[in-house]
Amino acid sequence: MSDAVNSGTKPAEAAVNDAPKAGKGAKGTKGAKGGGASYNINLVNAKDGEVVTRFPPEPSGYLHIGHAKAALLNQYFAQTYHGKLIVRFDDTNPSKEKMEFQDAILEDLELLGIKGDVVTFSSDYFQQMYDYCIQMIKDGKAYADDTPVDQMRQERTEGIASQRRDRTVEENLKIFQEMTEGTEEGLKNCIRAKISVTSPNKALRDPVIYRCNLTPHHRTGTQWKVYPTYDFCCPIVDSIEGVTHALRTIEYRDRNAQYEWMLKALGLRKVYVWDFSRISFVRTLLSKRKLQWFVDQKFVTGWDDPRFPTVRGVRRRGMTVEGLRTFILGQGPSKNILNFDWSLIWATNKKVIDPVAPRHVAVIKENIVKVTIEGGPAEPYTEEKPKHKKNADVGIKKVIYSSEIYIDQDDAQTIKDNEEVTLMDWGNAIMKTIRRDGDKVTGIDAVLHLEGDFRKTEKKITWLAATDDATPVDLVDFDYLITKEKLGETDDVADFVTPNTEFKTPALADLNVRDMKEGEIIQFERKGYYRLDKPYSEGSPAVFFTIPDGKVVQKYGAKK
Repeated sequence: MSDAVNSGTKPAEAAVNDAPKAGKGAKGTKGAKGGGASYNINLVNAKDGEVVTRFPPEPSGYLHIGHAKAALLNQYFAQTYHGKLIVRFDDTNPSKEKMEFQDAILEDLELLGIKGDVVTFSSDYFQQMYDYCIQMIKDGKAYADDTPVDQMRQERTEGIASQRRDRTVEENLKIFQEMTEGTEEGLKNCIRAKISVTSPNKALRDPVIYRCNLTPHHRTGTQWKVYPTYDFCCPIVDSIEGVTHALRTIEYRDRNAQYEWMLKALGLRKVYVWDFSRISFVRTLLSKRKLQWFVDQKFVTGWDDPRFPTVRGVRRRGMTVEGLRTFILGQGPSKNILNFDWSLIWATNKKVIDPVAPRHVAVIKENIVKVTIEGGPAEPYTEEKPKHKKNADVGIKKVIYSSEIYIDQDDAQTIKDNEEVTLMDWGNAIMKTIRRDGDKVTGIDAVLHLEGDFRKTEKKITWLAATDDATPVDLVDFDYLITKEKLGETDDVADFVTPNTEFKTPALADLNVRDMKEGEIIQFERKGYYRLDKPYSEGSPAVFFTIPDGKVVQKYGAKK
């Protein structure tokens, strides 16, 4: 089963009906109640055929699970009301943005079955926003400020007015022109909205709405040297583009009043805001800045590292598109703050892959045990068997039978002399003699007993023919990147890095592995589910990543 099989996606409304119940395994301030998520939030003034939502990612990193939730919810309500979804790149900070991220975000959205009715860019509206800033200055609702950053932050915290707050309109316009030209004087200044000095809501304490940046923009080049902040850009472009309902995460709640103020100050059309809780997981970082730190420090291989919560990372680990969509939509647009255990999303994914994942065999190389079978075939031979006993559509595989087979040391340790066991996909055998060297089993002599009743044996054992067709593989498992369940605001991520997060177990697998392609998802029987990250080549083992199945501890590798 290739993960590409799951690229087909259902409409958001249909996926909601298949979604798991929220609540179990989630920790939060108001944990979700059982019975699944409710989408009956009664969007204000939502009219069928007229609702317009938007998903505005910044092209400064790869899409992660939190972004996926925002995108899917906005798509859901656009579809429910037969309206329109705008995918808009909030490209107002040229220091962080790259075309690489922009292209990757579009690819990941398409993979998730999300396609905007239109794709736009905040940079398309730079001139209009610039004009609105001038209008705000002329109306006495904005001013230029050259207060040093740290002092400005302290003054805002303490409710102290800037010494520049009462500059004249003429002086503010002159300085904004200096900023526009990127002069030495202009670079010292920013433009702040003149809202309040002492408001209990600190988001209203004269926020910065324009600042200088001489870094060339990835779309507009060197045309601009001043750029709007998100707080200024977002409400303006939402209104201009016809957005009726801005659905965004609850972290912006304190800025809702600021959002409304901007629209009123400029006389722009009202946009309704709905807050929903951001999705978060234990021992997981969703901050792009902190994820970038892990990339820069080379703790991971890149933004698609299987330990990362990016869409590309979790898919490389073995998450299917259907599993991801089903889980996220199952949480709904609730405002309840939840911190999920990863076991929940992986359990959802298991329901997707289990019915279609081909079954194969792998035996751990370390202290591998050879079993010599009396009554076995004089020469190895091959039979075709179903890849999945409950799903014939999955296809067939080759199974080699031989008088010498390999089994895991762990299995051998449990067998007693003269015990009858079942060799899966073959039949029963009596393990006559168990040879040991100290605590390790070094070999077993057995007698084939195909007339034996598999229903009466206690042990069902996976095995592999001891022939040259046994294929070298590495089974790779992972641990969390951080040691703390949830980092606090003042925590330094460097103090909580897990020392070792990758665990490689060499093994031998059946010969069918040699024909598998990157991205295929299988089950190694009695070991778990795996995604092929690197196909087999002569002299180089196939590399399989463990796919968690929702259990707390995997049999091999790290704790989940």
